[in-house]
Amino acid sequence: MLLCIPDLLSPETLRDVRAKIDAAQWVDGNETSGAQAAIAKCNDQLPAQSPAGKAAGAIILDALFGNPLFLSAALPAYVMPPLFNRYAGGQNFSAHVDNAIRFVEGRRMRSDLSMTVFLTDPADYEGGDLSIETQYGAQSVKLPAGHAVLYPSTSLHLVSPVTRGVRVSSFFWIQSMIREEGARTTLFDLDQTIQMLSAQRGLDDEACVRLTSIYHNLVRKWAEP
Repeated sequence: MLLCIPDLLSPETLRDVRAKIDAAQWVDGNETSGAQAAIAKCNDQLPAQSPAGKAAGAIILDALFGNPLFLSAALPAYVMPPLFNRYAGGQNFSAHVDNAIRFVEGRRMRSDLSMTVFLTDPADYEGGDLSIETQYGAQSVKLPAGHAVLYPSTSLHLVSPVTRGVRVSSFFWIQSMIREEGARTTLFDLDQTIQMLSAQRGLDDEACVRLTSIYHNLVRKWAEP
């Protein structure tokens, strides 16, 4: 499932994030790369321990955990602290797949889902499209600043060269309570249907109550500790 999440960051929140990271010291983006990614990757990045990056990342996490669409789609067990990258002057990230296991803050996490939060408006740069391979072919994603995209970490993906301007974004990975992608998609579709019917019929509608029961029992069946 590839899901665009509109307006994850409000204009005020976006300005706050950009003010923090734009003034920080950026380094070579291969700080977080695995062996395959290091060959493919050409960009700049904020160091993982950057105070500015940590402060900006905390803002993004607050917005993320307050977003019902993200919570419904990801069913997160653990979200790694957001990182930040920057592309300019032809920099790009050729086709790669994200590492299956990441070590973050002394713990090991499985990367089930990848997320990019766009922090630059598309009119301010050329190129820099995020292209994600899906069962329906490659999908190109280039969203307004403050919007985000969520997609399976198993997907082959790339960032095309930025030929004008600067593309700034946040990126990170999520371990879901539901490991299997098909099960997550089923639960997301069911949850969205329940919300739509509940808005039409009310939360106490018998069909809505039964569907909600089915949803929670499926989560109980598929969730991992």
